[in-house]
Amino acid sequence: MKQQLGQIALLVKDYDEAITYYTQILDFELLEDTQLSETKRWVRIAPPGSACHLLLAKAANETQVKQVGFQAGGRVFLFLYTDDFYRDYEKFTSRGVEFIREPAHEEYGTVSVFKDLYGNLWDLIEPIHSKQ
Repeated sequence: MKQQLGQIALLVKDYDEAITYYTQILDFELLEDTQLSETKRWVRIAPPGSACHLLLAKAANETQVKQVGFQAGGRVFLFLYTDDFYRDYEKFTSRGVEFIREPAHEEYGTVSVFKDLYGNLWDLIEPIHSKQ
């Protein structure tokens, strides 16, 4: 049996502000934005060419609102792979993305940690194998 991750739900406070952030700051593509009900939308975004998508899920109750930006308990939650670390690091920095760890060269590649608009922690990684 062949399996793969298709999408990951990411709690957000507001659909439109999340779409704006991910598409205009991180250059993700808006794949789908379908109104399901008066308050619920099916919003999928992804980096260009990515097989795995993020499903933006608007927090619907107090418990979910408290988890926005803290879905992984303060650990790095998502990993954004790039073919050019410094291109994206410079671009994101110029757009106001907050990096909380300086770039480091590790055995697996070049990496730094940033916060998204809600405080979720992401690794920006250029894996060693991407240069081959």
